[in-house]
Amino acid sequence: MGAAETFPEIQSFTSYIDGGYRPVGGAEVALIDPATGHAWGRSYCDDTVVDAAVAAARSAWAGEDWISTTPYERAALLRRLGALIRENAADLARYESLANGKSNAATTAEMTVAADWYDYFASALETIDDKRRPVTRTAEAVITREPMGVVVAITPFNGALSLGSWKVAPALAMGNAVILKPPMEAAGSSLRLAELALEAGFPKGLVNTVIADAETSERLATHPGVDMVSFTGSTPVARTLGAKVTGALKRFVCEAGGKSAHIIFEDGDIDNAAIAATHGAFSGTGQTCVAGSRLLVHRSVYDAFLKRYLASIARIRLGVPSDPKAHLGPVASRRQHEKIIGFIEEARSEGANILAGGGVPDMGAENAGGYWVEPTVVADVSPDMRICREEIFGPVVTVHPFDTEDEAVALANGLEYGLAAGFWTRDMSRVRRVSRKLQAGSIWVNTYRAINLRVPFGGYKQSGLGRENGVEALDEFSQVKSIVHEYGPAADPFAT
Repeated sequence: MGAAETFPEIQSFTSYIDGGYRPVGGAEVALIDPATGHAWGRSYCDDTVVDAAVAAARSAWAGEDWISTTPYERAALLRRLGALIRENAADLARYESLANGKSNAATTAEMTVAADWYDYFASALETIDDKRRPVTRTAEAVITREPMGVVVAITPFNGALSLGSWKVAPALAMGNAVILKPPMEAAGSSLRLAELALEAGFPKGLVNTVIADAETSERLATHPGVDMVSFTGSTPVARTLGAKVTGALKRFVCEAGGKSAHIIFEDGDIDNAAIAATHGAFSGTGQTCVAGSRLLVHRSVYDAFLKRYLASIARIRLGVPSDPKAHLGPVASRRQHEKIIGFIEEARSEGANILAGGGVPDMGAENAGGYWVEPTVVADVSPDMRICREEIFGPVVTVHPFDTEDEAVALANGLEYGLAAGFWTRDMSRVRRVSRKLQAGSIWVNTYRAINLRVPFGGYKQSGLGRENGVEALDEFSQVKSIVHEYGPAADPFAT
């Protein structure tokens, strides 16, 4: 299982604004290695970061070095930034693993893939043209897209840089300035990203990273100099923050919580479904918004599927992030660990049956203080149990049998969330029918967690507003302007 990394001294992190780091001072948060429970760094938030970051971003956005850039020039800058992310993937991944507990192999792969977002939106940017439409015989309209201005990108601990790139790349492509706001506990990779943006050639102050607590984050999002907020995080925070941002008539795009259903119909390929369900639920130690944490299995294949599923789960190896043989690491924090264990114990007390996991594994004395949870499968549950209704954000899956297609769809749609859903079937008429009945922004058929930068991603219901990824994301980070040009004489309605 290995031992976690050690550090010769405590590292300090402050906000990166206008091309430089702020002095140490202000509110302080200890950075804890989730594999050991030991402190390895500190993040600082001072009271002046909001005004300073907004001023820097607005100045850079309005500066001639940026406002006059062509799409082709911005595309070249985006490609340079993507290349720098690839070159620094190992360093960036180390910060991500220390923030969320994922294996270094997983976070290194995430950094490499994150770089693709910059290449993709560079290419997409080069295909965008103004649209011309005739209005009358002597007039035409030009419909063009312009930047929003200053965009605040609020990112989550489970992928501060990778999910942050879903926001930064299209925002920069459309000509905006960006203020990144990662969690205080997960700021390292986002601070480095701001440095790399300057190195790539973006103007100083165009990309800033602010370390902020909850109160400071709200002041940033609602600052009069901010034009748009893109948020990824929990549904309760999205509701509260979104009300304040939209109340000020600012654009608010969010990807919020999920409690996604993964349905195994009686005619599905249960061998492949078991593999996909393992990956779909437990990747990132279950700390993903689209985790397939509610398995719905047709009663006729319930036992056969569970046999394969539990065998697949048994192969998962827990280990510290630096262990190349580890599949999963710890969860990110003590608070998250206590929450997950609480869900499991509550379900157990209500009569649920723990088919796998359900406890804290022995990871050795060196890692005894870490936030470890066994991959857990919970059966004999009812839909009204809290473990079946609320997002856990950990390696916990519930399993429900069902008898009919309508019952499966009703169970899948029965929550306030609607981020994603998946199902397995060989029946093409069912593919068409069920994919349209499921109330979720992403539907995966005979696969799961098939996220692609070319495909729009976002939620229904309480799982979000707007879309990230795909060319559709460019619409979110821009505003439409219509320019009508009259070529003929002025019409005079008062001539007669």
